[in-house]
Amino acid sequence: MLLAVGALAVAFGAFRWSAGTRALRARLEAARIPIRPDRVDFRELESLPAPVQRYLRAALTDGGPMVAAVHVRHSGTFDMGEGTARWCRFTSDQRVITRRPGFDWDARIALLPGLTVRVHDDYVAGEGLLRAAVLGLVPVADLHGTREMAEGELLRFLAEAAWYPTALLPSQGVRWEAVDGRSARVTLADGAIAVSLVVRFDDDGLIETVSAAARGRTVGGRTVPTPWLGRFWNYETRDGMRVPLDGEVAWVLPEGPRPYWRGHVVALAHEFATALPAEPR
Repeated sequence: MLLAVGALAVAFGAFRWSAGTRALRARLEAARIPIRPDRVDFRELESLPAPVQRYLRAALTDGGPMVAAVHVRHSGTFDMGEGTARWCRFTSDQRVITRRPGFDWDARIALLPGLTVRVHDDYVAGEGLLRAAVLGLVPVADLHGTREMAEGELLRFLAEAAWYPTALLPSQGVRWEAVDGRSARVTLADGAIAVSLVVRFDDDGLIETVSAAARGRTVGGRTVPTPWLGRFWNYETRDGMRVPLDGEVAWVLPEGPRPYWRGHVVALAHEFATALPAEPR
């Protein structure tokens, strides 16, 4: 009887969670706007800082299609500990829309054999949200509706643009500023929300790290602005673009970086913009 009740709870939790995922992704689709131009044009790189030009020329193909959406699947480990590290295995399925920027990260984190936490981490139509529930049923986190959440999730969208690099072209709403010969600052605005990252490039001209002076970190139920760092490596060519297949994200604490996410891209599928009618003159 107990086994039957447990199986029913797991099945109901999965059903309910999947319904929530479909609703979030419907909101993502509803917020989409047309992408112009629909092709990469290297002429728009001419005024950019030198390291940014090198990166975009290395990552993209002149005349290639612009990315409209991405489907990413990850596997890796996530630190579920607040004081002492507690690394747990996770798998995730992520949907990204490049214009209007947004994503839904749907993750399954294994706490114990047979016991999982389901997580939605999202930026949808200008709103950031984080929801987590044991077996998809028992809530353990529900954060949404604040400016800090929106900024933090838009920062994540911008940091992960290494997986959909046409989103880093100036025509797609970003602004680049020189920092030094290996780094540049990128800024993205979505409505009233604007965020910035410092991007550092490796010897091949590809993105090595992204960092923010502060991103909201949840500590004891409170949101604490904390320096934030992401690393990328293991680049391969996918759909005509050079993208990283491995990454790590960390909070930068006074005692040093504390990684909390380490992941590998298991599958990556890009959807491209289609040609649009010419704008009326």
